[in-house]
Amino acid sequence: MARNEEKAQSMLNRYITLKNEEKKKPKERRPFLASECRDLAEASKWRQQIMGEIGRKVAEIQNEGLGEHRLRDLNDEINKLIREKTHWERRIVELGGPNYAKHAAKMTDLDGNIVDVPNPSGRGPGYRYFGAAKKLPGVRELFEKPPELRKRRTRYDIYKRINAGYYGYRDDEDGVLEKLEVVAEAEMRAEAAAEWWRMEEIRREAKRAVKSGEVARVGAAKEILHEEEEEVVEEERQRERESKEKSEKEMEFVAHVPLPDDKEIEKMVLEKKKKDLLSKYASQELLQDQTEAKQMLNIKR
Repeated sequence: MARNEEKAQSMLNRYITLKNEEKKKPKERRPFLASECRDLAEASKWRQQIMGEIGRKVAEIQNEGLGEHRLRDLNDEINKLIREKTHWERRIVELGGPNYAKHAAKMTDLDGNIVDVPNPSGRGPGYRYFGAAKKLPGVRELFEKPPELRKRRTRYDIYKRINAGYYGYRDDEDGVLEKLEVVAEAEMRAEAAAEWWRMEEIRREAKRAVKSGEVARVGAAKEILHEEEEEVVEEERQRERESKEKSEKEMEFVAHVPLPDDKEIEKMVLEKKKKDLLSKYASQELLQDQTEAKQMLNIKR
């Protein structure tokens, strides 16, 4: 039995293969311009063909071992096919077909977040990166988000946040403070009740001691009863003493310059009066001398 390769090389098989190829239509070539197409079905067919090419190249570009140059070339080819697909989609809409651009996929970064990289020319969706091309040097920086600068709050922003809750007027609305107050109130009530019962027990013991004539126990009970009162009185006395000392310190006056007594003040007044009289007498004598000198000059003339 002959092998498959020998069967394919036989004259009959070659003849049948040639006849089948003659029956086939010549392979159609996609129009260079989408505007040349006049049939909606053909436009959809060419769009599907472009989509298949894009899918194959996108699957190929996922391989990081292809090298930087091959990855860049593949990415350029994919972007070229995407632009061509956009032309065909626009032509399909012109021929009355569906609008495929509404549901087009957007570009994402390495984490899967949608990124908008605008085209410098201002037309189209922009240049996109796929697969391993996103990790190329110079491309990764495009997908990195700049650090958010913490804006300094102004005085207006600070005051805008102030409300009734800032001043504590809404502390009772959430119910948290009320629960804490209930527990604290119960503890305070229990402490006050225990103290009252203790004092009441001491009073009863004192009364029983008075009836039975036990003076020592009465004195001890009295001491216990008045212990807290004496502490309060002692605290009040201490406060009075401190306030008195403070007032005395405020009333004290420290002279940094020695003050003269009454005799020194009298002496200083007398000396001042003497100086005033002497200066007055000296001025009168000077005036008299001047008048006499003028009279002598007049006589000589």
